[in-house]
Parts: sequence; C-alpha cells; structure tokens
Amino acid sequence: MPVNIIQREFIFFWYFFTLQFSQIAGYWALGMIIGSLISVFGKHKLHAMLASIRKKNLGVLGIIPASLIGIASPLCMYGTIPIAASLAQNAGGKDGPSLDGELAAFMMSSILLNPQLIMYSAALGKAALIIRLVSCFLCGISAGLLIRCLCKGKRFFNFTGFGEEASRDTDPNLLLRLIKNLWRNVKATGPFFLLGITLSVLFQRYVPPHAFADFFGRHRAFGLLMAATMGVPLYVCGGGTIPLLITWMHSGMSLGSASAFMISGPAMKITNLGAVKIILGIKHFALYIAYAVVFALLTGFLVDAVNLGN
Repeated sequence: MPVNIIQREFIFFWYFFTLQFSQIAGYWALGMIIGSLISVFGKHKLHAMLASIRKKNLGVLGIIPASLIGIASPLCMYGTIPIAASLAQNAGGKDGPSLDGELAAFMMSSILLNPQLIMYSAALGKAALIIRLVSCFLCGISAGLLIRCLCKGKRFFNFTGFGEEASRDTDPNLLLRLIKNLWRNVKATGPFFLLGITLSVLFQRYVPPHAFADFFGRHRAFGLLMAATMGVPLYVCGGGTIPLLITWMHSGMSLGSASAFMISGPAMKITNLGAVKIILGIKHFALYIAYAVVFALLTGFLVDAVNLGN
C-alpha cells in the first residue's frame, strides 16, 4: 500500500477514534466511578435489602424490588450468584418457588444491567436509555413470575457448593479501597471500551452505510433476529458495545433491533452463560436461553411496532 494511502487511512482512523472517544469517554468514566462506589460501600446493603424482602413476606410482589436491586447491583454474574446462594441457604427449604422467583428476578436483571451500563447507555440517547431500563426491569420481573408459576414446589436453582464470596475491598483506608476497586474496573472494562471504539471506526470506514441501512430497514423482521443472535459472539463488555451500537443506529439499525441486542447480548454473553450453567441443569439452561431470545425478540418487535424511536 502506498505511503500516502497509509497516512490517509491513519488520519481517518485517528480522527474518528478521538472523536468517538471524546463523545462517550465521560459516560464510561462516570459509570466506573458510580459502580465502584456502590461496590465498595453498598454491596452489603444490597444483600441486606434482598434479605429484608424475604422477611417482609411480600409474596409475588417481592419480585419487583428484587428486580430493582439486581439493576442496582454492580457485581458481575460470578459475584451475584454467591449472594443468591447465601440467601437460598439461609432460607433453607422454605417457600422454594417464591424464593426462586425473587432470586430469578434479581439475577436476571443483574445480568442485563448495572449502574455502570446505565451510564454507558446514556450515550445512546434518552429513548434508548429508557427502553433499556424498562425492558431489563420487566425481563427480571417476567423471569421471576415464570419460575413462580412453573416450579410447583420444586427448586429451580442448585446452589450446592456456593457461598458468599470474600470481598476484595478490605483495605482499612476507605479512599484506597475505592481507588483499588476503581482500578480493577478500569482494567477489566478499559480494553473492551477501546476495542469497541476501534471496531466502530473500522465499521464506518469499510462498511457502506447504505448496505447496513437497507439490511435493517427493508428486512426489519430478519434484522431483529440477527440483532438478537449476533449479541452472542459480539457482546463481551457492555462498555465496548456502546460505540458499535451508536454507529449501527446512525447507519440504519432500528431502535427495536438495538433493544433486542441490548437484551440478548448480556443475557447470552459467554462468561454469563458459563456462570448460569453452573446453577442450572441442562433442561433449565435451555429454558433460560429460549427465554432470553424470545424476550429480546418481543421487545424489539414492540419497540419498532409503536415506533418508540421517533
């Protein structure tokens, strides 16, 4: 490749990379800070709030606060499962379907959303942010209701061998504790955030916008299906997908397709699937996959049907 062409490509890449970085880096940084604050100072409070739901004996209504607490939790799935396991162990065998319904709502919404991702998603615009919040909340509630109805006296989860994990935020100096947690979050998400921007710039450069717009515009139903399934290989980190979603939506992806991706992506992220498989048998794991895909598709169809993006 001639030198002048290489220089031109580099200038293009650098310009759009820095442009996108400046536009969304603030959302990423704020998400890191909020997530670390909750993780360091609010983890035990979240656990206590979940336990209090059981004590209040709210019945089916307990699913609602459980789903909200899941959204407020900044923990990954491997941090969420031990909390759910400790609650299940403390409850013993009492009221299995009711407890599993609340735990399902908590874990489902925790998989889909967290405080960091809420801040990231603000970069997508007000409509996308509201849809993500509402759909994830309802997805958690629906999962809890289904398990309450289908379990019929049987336990849905198997937490054998799990206990509450030891906290890594143990430094006696609160400021140092927060800084260490923040640094862990930056190391965990930063590379994927930069990778997402890189991929979005490459997409802008080498994928014709009209081709993407035609695909998702003329083939709306197939576009929804593709959006719901391509989250499996592409969704690694929530922060890394935001730059891609911004580019795709500007190129013609409907808000419904984006909504389907935002549900199926985290729900079927490889690391999340590995964690969920540990506590579910083959049959229940298959039901989980089917539920995530169906809910993502229904959400996408509904958003596009009522034209919420406009």
